[in-house]
Amino acid sequence: MTKSEEKNKVESLKEEDIKLNDEAADDKLKNKVESLKEEDIKLNDEVADDKLKIIEEKLLRLMAEMENQRRRFEKERQEAYEFGGFNLAKESLSILDNLDRAITSFKNDNVLKNSKGLDKFIEGINIVKKDLVVIFKKNNIEPIECINKKFDPNYQQAMLEVEDNTKETGIVVQEIQRGYMMGNRLLRPSLVGVSKKKREKDEKTNK
Repeated sequence: MTKSEEKNKVESLKEEDIKLNDEAADDKLKNKVESLKEEDIKLNDEVADDKLKIIEEKLLRLMAEMENQRRRFEKERQEAYEFGGFNLAKESLSILDNLDRAITSFKNDNVLKNSKGLDKFIEGINIVKKDLVVIFKKNNIEPIECINKKFDPNYQQAMLEVEDNTKETGIVVQEIQRGYMMGNRLLRPSLVGVSKKKREKDEKTNK
């Protein structure tokens, strides 16, 4: 082999080596680029997940606040409605009381007792009273039944004590003014007389 041929072969080998080095460098660069892309994708996914979690948390808080606001509004609206109806019902009880007083007064009046039209007049008042009671029931207003029951300070107000040895102490034996409930709320307490035992000293004194 001549020197010229050897030189050409060396040059050819160098070129092949350079090509191989370039190809290896390209492969490394490609691998590096791919690796960076994968890392970038992972980072982007993590960032997206974090942003999504933040958005979800904000959305949940907003929904909770909206629900709380709706409940507060509903409660305030219901309370306003009940409070207005409560006051009206409480004021209307005096009408019922006055009707009862009128009937009692007319029946006990010596002049009106002999009147022919008294029964019809009282019947008319009773019709008005019954209509009012029906309206009360439709609005969930009911009288408190307390006679012969244990005195309950939550629903009754004791106006006097009645000595009665036939009953236990603290039993309601007299209803001075009827009390009423509006649903679960006390509209007006019952004014009552409560039993108590007669003292032995009093009994001995009487003997």
